[in-house]
Amino acid sequence: MSEIRTGILSFGMSGQIFHAPFLDLHHGFELSAVVERTKKQAATKYPSIRSYDSVDEILADDTIELIVVNTPNATHFDFALRAIQAKKHVLVEKPFATTSLEAKQLYEEAKKNDVQVFPYHNRRYDSDFQSVKQVLNYGKLGELVEAHIRFDRYKYGIGEKKAKEIPGPGAGLLYDLGPHILDQSLSIFGKPAHWEKRVGHFRPQTQVDDFATILLSYPSGLQVFVSTSLLVADPQPAFILHGTLGSYTKHRTDVQEKQLSEGMKPDDKDYGVELIENQGILTTVDKKGVKTQERVPAEPSTYMNLFEDVYQSIKFGKMYPVKQEEIIEQLEILES
Repeated sequence: MSEIRTGILSFGMSGQIFHAPFLDLHHGFELSAVVERTKKQAATKYPSIRSYDSVDEILADDTIELIVVNTPNATHFDFALRAIQAKKHVLVEKPFATTSLEAKQLYEEAKKNDVQVFPYHNRRYDSDFQSVKQVLNYGKLGELVEAHIRFDRYKYGIGEKKAKEIPGPGAGLLYDLGPHILDQSLSIFGKPAHWEKRVGHFRPQTQVDDFATILLSYPSGLQVFVSTSLLVADPQPAFILHGTLGSYTKHRTDVQEKQLSEGMKPDDKDYGVELIENQGILTTVDKKGVKTQERVPAEPSTYMNLFEDVYQSIKFGKMYPVKQEEIIEQLEILES
C-alpha cells in the first residue's frame, strides 16, 4: 500500500527526537515536509524533505496526508483544527488541547471531514509503564488499594521556553508533564468517581505552577495519586502499587528519550532495552505471612509501536489505543 505522506510542524527537539526518526524508518510513512521558520537544518538529515516557512504553506500542500502538531501547547488546538479542515489526519502532542470543549470540537471536526485525529501519548509505550501493566496482569498484588504515579525533574531556575513559563493556555507543569501521568492512570484504572487537585508555585519568581498532585478516587476504594514536580533532586519511584497481597515499585527508567537524543536509531538492537539494575521490585506475601521479593524484567519497548498504531488506524481502520473519552476525561480533570 502507498506510504502516508507526513509533515511535521516544527523541527525542534520533539521533531528531531520523537517524530522524524520513526517516520523515516517506518515502512508505512514518508517523511515529506517540515516547517522551519528560521534555521533550515532538516535536509541535512533527510535530504528529500521539503522545508516550508509557515504552517499555512504546509497545510496548503495537497500531497500531505498526515500532520504532526508538535508546536507550543497553546497552539495545538488551532493548528490541529486547521489541519483537520484541510482534510488531513492529525497527530497531536500533549496536551491534546487546553480544554475538554476544544478536544470535543477536534473530534467532531475530524468526523465531519472524514479524517482521524490522534493524541500523541508516547509514555504509554515506555518500558517502565509496560512493566507496570505486566505486573497488574499477573494478579499477584491481589485487590489494588493504592497507586502512585510520578513524573519529576529538578529545574530550579526559570526555563528559557517562554511558552512554558508565562501564564496562558497550556502553560505550567500541570499541562506539561501532567497529561503523561494522567493518561497512564486513566488507561489502566479508567474514569474515577471523583478527584481532588492541588498545584504549587515554589521556584523563585515562577509565574506558573511547578508542582501538581491529583488524587483519583474509585468506587472500589482504590486511591490513585498522580504527582509531578520540578523540584525533586532525588527521584523517587515513579510507580508504586499496593494491593492486598503485595506491592510493586518501579523507577521511571525508560531509556528511549536518552538514546534518541544521543543519536541512536530506533532500529538499533539496543534501542529501548533497560539496564538490569533498573528492574522493578515485586514483593508478595503468602497465606503464612512470608514475604518474597523478585525483580521483574522490563520488556524492550519502542515508540515505533505508536506510529504503527497510527498507521493501522489510517490504513485499516483499527482502533487507536488512546480513546476519545480518555482524552475528554483527562482535560476535564486538568481544567477543573
